[in-house]
Parts: sequence; structure tokens; C-alpha cells
Amino acid sequence: MSTFAFGLGVATTNRRGDTLEVFFPAPLAQPDGKAAACIVAFGIERSGTLPAEAAARLADALEADGALAAASAHRALATFDRSLCVVALDADDAIQSTAEAYLKLHLLSHRLALPNSMNLEGLFAKLPNVVWTSAGAIDVSEIMTRQIEARRCGETLVVHGVDKFPRMTDYVVPSGVRIADASRIRLGAYLGEGSTVMHEGFVNFNAGALGPNMIEGRISQGVLVHPNSDLGGSSSTMGTLSGGGNITITIGRNCLIGANAGTGIPLGDRCTIEAGLYITAGTRVEVLDENSNLVKTVKARELAGQSDMLFIRNSSSGRVECRTNRAAIELNEQLHAHN
Repeated sequence: MSTFAFGLGVATTNRRGDTLEVFFPAPLAQPDGKAAACIVAFGIERSGTLPAEAAARLADALEADGALAAASAHRALATFDRSLCVVALDADDAIQSTAEAYLKLHLLSHRLALPNSMNLEGLFAKLPNVVWTSAGAIDVSEIMTRQIEARRCGETLVVHGVDKFPRMTDYVVPSGVRIADASRIRLGAYLGEGSTVMHEGFVNFNAGALGPNMIEGRISQGVLVHPNSDLGGSSSTMGTLSGGGNITITIGRNCLIGANAGTGIPLGDRCTIEAGLYITAGTRVEVLDENSNLVKTVKARELAGQSDMLFIRNSSSGRVECRTNRAAIELNEQLHAHN
């Protein structure tokens, strides 16, 4: 029997025993070899609990398969004096529990699955709203009691936010990235090697940048930015949760979305949108050839996915124009250096 995804980790529950969140230090995507045989031997149907000693057995199997980093993580789990949360998914079907939701979010941030490549149906319904604090995840109904308990001990409980999604870096810190403000990257974001997210950059779940990229704007849910493309300060990409309908927005290679600009259509390679210009699917665009002779007026959705486009607003007429952009953008290599 094949396994689509597997995770062994540590769960936080509320006083009723409901799962608030799960930390999977080394999730596995489509495991094979001795690890797969070990997982089958656990006899887990979707999700449940296992004694910590099971982590040691899995670590041995992973070590035999040559997966040394994953083996080390699971060997650390074996030192816990509590039962561990386990999820074993045979297929990529709809999410049925909080633990399953967290496993799929971990797969994205561990770079084991690309955005829009997994079935996330049921995600919102199975993610509880949680108070994220300096003491970890706390149930909303229990926060006042915990605050009082902290004060009694002369401490202050710091609340970072109240949300369904935690910060990615509290669970996964990908290699080769720079993140100026960790609170702006949700668990479930995908950041490839060489990605830089500046202070005002934001990356939602099931979205990301393949790297290298400089992100100073917003990457909305479902949006994927390909290598060597940059999002300028306060720029935006329209995701399916922010009015983009069912259109999946992708940004091709060597593109630049200027400061305070944005797009609601997918872009091919070597495209530029000038600062302050937001292109939506219904934006009327005058398409010009290289000599700036008017060709036709179209709605931007008709240009979706095309390459070598330069979008500007004519400062005299106010009309949005699209010109050919044959020269690839040369990005500043120092901005993408992580050495």
C-alpha cells in the first residue's frame, strides 16, 4: 500500500482535548523503502497517536534509507515522554482533521509540495481559530485564564495574533532564505532557495516564490512567483481569496511588478508593470507594437500568460498601454545573494 504523505509530531490541545495545532519536524511525502514498510506496520488509518518509541523505529528505517536529516528529527521525537500525533494519508483527498490540515501546510513549507498541487478542500473548516502567544497556541476561550496565571507568576503572556494560521518560522525555517519579519509569512507558504522577503513583504499559505526572488509586496493565496522575478514595495498579486475568482495567478521568470502596482492576471516571462499601476482582468489595455503604433484595445484577460509585456499608464491620456518588452530585466544580483 502506498502512502501519499506521513507525519509524526507533537500536538497542542485545549482543555477539552481538541487539537489546536501540530508540529511535524520532518514530514514525509510519498515515502518508500524501509520507511514506507515501517509506516504500514504502524497500522494507522489517517490519524491518531503513537508512543514516542515509534519515532525511534521510524528513525532507524529512515537512516537505513539514507534520509539522515529526517532520521535525526524523528530520533529527537523519541525522547518525548508523551504520545505523538501521527497522520498517514493514502491519497490526496479532502482534509478531515486539524492534524491533516497541519501536515499539508508543513509539506508546502518544507518544499515537499508546490502551491496548488494538493487538495486543500476542508482546510478552513478544520483549522481552529487560535491565540498565538509567547507560550504557544492557546484556545480562545482559555486565554483570559492563562493570562491571569502568567501574571500570578510575575510574567506577561505576549499575544502575537489570533488567527487560523501560525507563522511559518515557528514550524519551518527553510534553507537559503532571508525573512525580515517572520510574522508576515504564514505556515503553508513555499519559499525556495534564494528568496528574500523584506519587512513589508507577505506570503500567504499555498503560495510562494521559487527563488531567487526579492519580495517587498504581497503574494496572495494560490499565487506562485517563478525565479528571478521581483515584487516592489507594497505591490500586490490577486489570489483566489481576494476577488480573483478561479484564475490562478502565476508570475513568470524575470518579471518586475513595480512599487504599489499589482496584477489580477497571470504573467509570462520578462513582463513589467510600472509603479502604481494595477492590472485586473477587466482593465482595458491599448496594445501597441514596438513603434508605439496602436494595434487594438483589449481587456487584460486576453493578454493573460503572455511574455515580453510592458504595462504602463500614459501620463498624457491616462490610458493603460501594453508594449513589447523584449529586453529581459537584469535583477540586482546582490539582492538575491544569501552568502
